Amino acid sequence: MPQSPPRLVLASASPRRLELLRQIGLEPNEVDAADVDESPLKDETPRRLAQRLAIDKAVAVATRHGESYVLAADTVVALGRRVLPKAASADEVGACLKLLSGRAHRVLTGLCVIAPGARRAQRLVESRVHFKRLTPADIERYLSSGEGLGKAGGYGVQGRAGAFVTTLQGSYSGVVGLPLYETANLLGGLGYRAP
Repeated sequence: MPQSPPRLVLASASPRRLELLRQIGLEPNEVDAADVDESPLKDETPRRLAQRLAIDKAVAVATRHGESYVLAADTVVALGRRVLPKAASADEVGACLKLLSGRAHRVLTGLCVIAPGARRAQRLVESRVHFKRLTPADIERYLSSGEGLGKAGGYGVQGRAGAFVTTLQGSYSGVVGLPLYETANLLGGLGYRAP
């Protein structure tokens, strides 16, 4: 009897992560977003936070999809040890942009894949992004676009904020929300082959 193709579950409601997966020819069988508390723990570094949240999301969703490959990710924008929020309001977007203006910051994306049989692999991908000095008009135009809402650090590099970036070292797709090279390697390393 032929073996059924492996199932892939994306443990994220992010439309950007879904688009990125499709970009490399991977179509999840299901999108099942994890509901986990994303608050940093006391004295938790941004690196540990990004990795822990990716693992927590994968574990939460894998309990519902035992015979599937579950892919989870979490992106954290950090200035030093300070974690910038996923901006929930225009005020938060504006506050993030003012902090990032003229400075370099880190974008940390934690990845976790749980395969059938509870095999697990994880990775942390760090990128460094430098913004130009933003004028009040730059910030106002970006706020009026509404693009920064719901995004870590209050911006999306794949949109209008791309014009703010003077240099980006690391994974562009990781800054968007899913580092593709590392994602493909983690899935392949655990035996996932796209149907």
